[in-house]
Amino acid sequence: MFRYNFDEKLSFRKAIYYEFDPIKLPKTFQDGTGGLGQFAPERGCIELHDSEGFVAHYLAIDKTFIHTILPLILTGESRSFNEWRNFLYWKVRNSGSQSEKAVCLGKMDTLMLDLLAQRKNMPLHRFLGAEKDWAKAYKGGGSILLDDSELVDDMQRYVSEGYTTVKFKVGSDNMERDLQRIDKVRTALGSDIEIAVDANQKWDVQTAVQFAELTESFNLAWLEEPIHANDMNGIKELKERGVKVPLAFGESMRINYEFEIYAEKGVDVLQPSVGRMTRIDDLIAIRNLSREKNLRFMSGGRVYLCALFGTLFNEDELIEFHEPISQPVCEYALNIPEERNGRFYLPTNIPGNAQRLNIEKLERDGLLKLKQYFYNN
Repeated sequence: MFRYNFDEKLSFRKAIYYEFDPIKLPKTFQDGTGGLGQFAPERGCIELHDSEGFVAHYLAIDKTFIHTILPLILTGESRSFNEWRNFLYWKVRNSGSQSEKAVCLGKMDTLMLDLLAQRKNMPLHRFLGAEKDWAKAYKGGGSILLDDSELVDDMQRYVSEGYTTVKFKVGSDNMERDLQRIDKVRTALGSDIEIAVDANQKWDVQTAVQFAELTESFNLAWLEEPIHANDMNGIKELKERGVKVPLAFGESMRINYEFEIYAEKGVDVLQPSVGRMTRIDDLIAIRNLSREKNLRFMSGGRVYLCALFGTLFNEDELIEFHEPISQPVCEYALNIPEERNGRFYLPTNIPGNAQRLNIEKLERDGLLKLKQYFYNN
């Protein structure tokens, strides 16, 4: 299995945590379960300083990371990448691999990789072995709250922007409405554009089978999480009952081993979410598993982070750009990948992870709440 392994020692001197009020979305966004709302989920970001004078950045850090990780790393101790991640793993192990504490480990991975890339004076994606500076994306959105004409307009706009795969939400309380929306989008986009839909785990197995059967004529690229993400035998039952629409799962899982089970149960599209992984190199392990098992591979999460690792994927291994949630945060960010014709292009002249939150803009807009310093003990 693919694993990052770097010998260079890392020691951490200081961290600065920026907490901000939620960034308002242009429109309230809702999936079929009533999830999300009026604001983007991001509430904080961090700068992590090492003993060599380099500074790593992460755009979406919460207080779980501050309370869990910083007391363990701001000690003056020096360890390699894998020594740090093994040390931290045993400190949070009892919280479980699906816990928020475990997710902090993946964020720490990314911060350490940022520092190591800066030391080599290389952009992070190139340091990780990327041979190109772009990632191919699909574009998602399609809130349940949109009326049908708004949904169609958005999907048509996505295609006009160069996207050949689009996704929107299903799982309203009226299945007939969901089906009509799929029909209208398919009619508007034609047969050459891939259309995927996301039910956000809304249904039981019987309802999912019914929905899948009724959508066969629309040639969906995939049906995302129609049932509970942990219902492995439910997924197996969907396949045994003849569901033909490709099934996609993964954004709720946080470790590679769960994806091995997904592949065994019959999932067709594996979808890890970058910001939720407990080990960031699990992305590559899952990509490799998909190739080995002849499954599709997609990478979800915030596009500004996704694109860093999407440079390591093939052109048919897409990253997600969830415009309604990601775009408002991107407007408060610096040096983010440039969206162009269905791809995201990374800057190549800045070492490490070039992306930063625009603290000055947050302050100007009255969103910055707190700037907190943490020092080596």
